[in-house]
Amino acid sequence: MIFSKEIEKVCAHCEHGKRIHGTEDVICSKKGLVKGDFSCKKFLYTPLHRTPPKALNFGKINLPSLED
Repeated sequence: MIFSKEIEKVCAHCEHGKRIHGTEDVICSKKGLVKGDFSCKKFLYTPLHRTPPKALNFGKINLPSLED
């Protein structure tokens, strides 16, 4: 999914943008301050700017013992 050809072209995933913590805004080296969902023709995808999905929490799993 991270390296998929059908990526969402947004400034939050662009090489030229850096996210501002605490907001959805991005500082772009080409366009300045923009919204995270903005996109321009200078878009250059970088997977390092993506946030990985949360790990699933299965809680405590009761497995049968191997002694039986």
